Amino acid sequence: MEVFRNAFKGFDASNLDFANAGNWPIGVRIICYLLVIALIVAGGIHFYITDKQEGLKRVVSKEAGLKNAYKSKALQVANLDALRLQMKDVEGRFKELLKQLPTEKEVPGLLDDITNLGTSAGLNIGTIVLASEKRLDFYRELPIKISVTGSYHQLGQFVSGVAGLPRIVTMHNYNIQPSGNGVAMSIEAKTYRYDDTK
Repeated sequence: MEVFRNAFKGFDASNLDFANAGNWPIGVRIICYLLVIALIVAGGIHFYITDKQEGLKRVVSKEAGLKNAYKSKALQVANLDALRLQMKDVEGRFKELLKQLPTEKEVPGLLDDITNLGTSAGLNIGTIVLASEKRLDFYRELPIKISVTGSYHQLGQFVSGVAGLPRIVTMHNYNIQPSGNGVAMSIEAKTYRYDDTK
């Protein structure tokens, strides 16, 4: 206790002069040094921790999204072999469908097949004309204008034969009118070919 009294000997708080702080009693100077150090440490900790807490909040807010992304990626990895097998199957089917589309060289043969179907069904062929092709997304559409006359039964046989061709041919915009002893039909057939220029 005596040491404590000696440390503050001659101390009068009302006469503290900051210009003569070096002459203050040792106890007062130690307390002032401790207060300044405490303020510096407290300020440093406050600003350091505040910054770290903000960073922590940002990271925690991303956690849920990262967990969902992880689950999604894990599910994809778990199904990767099945997806590869499915992709291989789709590519095989796509190649099979491409084989059903006529190439430029096969279009005249397709027109001959349609003509043969019409004559074998007993129809009188008016016209079978290839119209100008239309370029669409990844394929080209080749319209074929057809006009024939015959009986209803013969028209049905012809349309059924066209539907049974090994190439993809669809029928559109038909018009059937009575004509003499039978009917006249105008129809637009469309075939498609893969546009490999894109």
